[in-house]
Amino acid sequence: MDRFVRNVRLVTALVLVMILAAGIAFGRQHRAAEARAEAGAYAVSARSNDYVLLARIVAGEAAGEPYVGQVAVAAVILNRVKSPKFPNTIAEVIYQPGAFESVSNGQIWARYPSRTNFKAAQDALNGWDPTYGSLFFWNPSKRVNPWIWTRRIITQIGDHVFGK
Repeated sequence: MDRFVRNVRLVTALVLVMILAAGIAFGRQHRAAEARAEAGAYAVSARSNDYVLLARIVAGEAAGEPYVGQVAVAAVILNRVKSPKFPNTIAEVIYQPGAFESVSNGQIWARYPSRTNFKAAQDALNGWDPTYGSLFFWNPSKRVNPWIWTRRIITQIGDHVFGK
């Protein structure tokens, strides 16, 4: 029995050390993120669930696109958040009715985002905007509402056209 008690105490101590180490690491990451935000590194502040949602929309809307095209999709979301013409949170922009095909057809939930999708979301949050402030994107080879063609085209990245 003495050996059993010793092993239980050892396992308990190891679990406590792991929890403490995770808490310290989280605290460091949180402080670093706050420092970047205070320094203006983030174009838009995001909570962790917004970050995951942003990566999900990148996965759903930019599957098969080059990396810069994935960042561009995330940047459009963030540009909308900053625009007075759209809702002011990442979730509200993404869930705006009819705004994104991957939300309408459920593809946003079909698979978990890849590391590349998360990196693209992070790069956009850090201020990279290869769309030069675009508020819209569409694939010209797919059927779209004719209204979208009234938007001023800014650039094309991969299969998507980006406009204001």
